[in-house]
Amino acid sequence: MIELKSPSERDGLIEAGRIVAEVLVLLQEAVRPGLATRELDRLAEAEIRRRGAEPVFKGYQAHPSQPAYPASVCVSVNDEVVHGIPGSRRLNPGDLVSLDLGARIQGMVGDAAVSVFCEAPPSDTAARLLEVTARSLAAGIAAAVAGGHIGDIGAAVSGVVEPAGFSVVRDFVGHGVGRAMHEDPQVPNYGVAGRGPLIKPGMALAIEPMVNIGDRRVAVRDDGWTVVTADQSLSCHFEHSVFIDPDGTRVLTRLAESGSNAVQSANG
Repeated sequence: MIELKSPSERDGLIEAGRIVAEVLVLLQEAVRPGLATRELDRLAEAEIRRRGAEPVFKGYQAHPSQPAYPASVCVSVNDEVVHGIPGSRRLNPGDLVSLDLGARIQGMVGDAAVSVFCEAPPSDTAARLLEVTARSLAAGIAAAVAGGHIGDIGAAVSGVVEPAGFSVVRDFVGHGVGRAMHEDPQVPNYGVAGRGPLIKPGMALAIEPMVNIGDRRVAVRDDGWTVVTADQSLSCHFEHSVFIDPDGTRVLTRLAESGSNAVQSANG
C-alpha cells in the first residue's frame, strides 16, 4: 500500500532531508587517503545526533535472518555497490567511495547517497561512470512527476546509463520513504515508461541509481550486507529523496557542492 503524506509529514521529510544533505557534505569533505572508513561512521553519527536526529541505518534489519546493520552510514568502495560496512579499511588515492546516509527526525526519514573520488584524479572511464550515474539520477528525478508512472523513472535512468555502455543493477532498487526507511512502492532503475503505479501528490520516493562499469550482476559478501559487483568492476551510487507536490517535485536531500572532491549531483 502506497501512503500519501500529510502536510505535517511533508514538513518532517523536509527537515530530515536537510539534515542528511548537510551531513553528507561533511562526509564528502572528510574523504582522504589513509582515512579508516570507521572514522566516516563516527562523524556521521555524531553530526546526525548533533542536529537532534537519529541514524536510521544503525541496527536496521531487512529480515530476521539478516544481522543488524552495525553503522550509521554505508561506505562502499570501488567494486562495492551498496551497504558497505565501515571499519578498519583505509582509503587509497583514486578510490571511488559511495556514501549512503539516512536520518530520522519528527518521525520521518531522509535518505540520500553520493559518490566521490578519493583525492587522486580518476581514470577517464571511472570519471565517466560517475558523471553518467549522476546524470541518470537527474533524469529519474525529472521523470518523477504527478500523473506519471513509476516505470517512467526507471526508463529515464536506464535511458541514460545503457546508451553510455554501463549497466544498471537490478537486484536492488529505490523505494518509497516516510516513517519507515523502506516503504512502497519499489522504484526500479529500469522499466517501461507508462507502466507501474501512478505517481500522485503526497508520495515520497528515494530514487537511487546503482551503476556498474561491467556486468549488472551482484553478490552479497559473508557479512550479510556488503553488495559487490560479480565481475569486480567499479560501481557508482547516487540517491535523492523527493516529494511529489501538486505543483512540482521537491528534492528533499539536494547536496550543496563543497570541497575539492565533492560532486554536484542531480542538477544541484
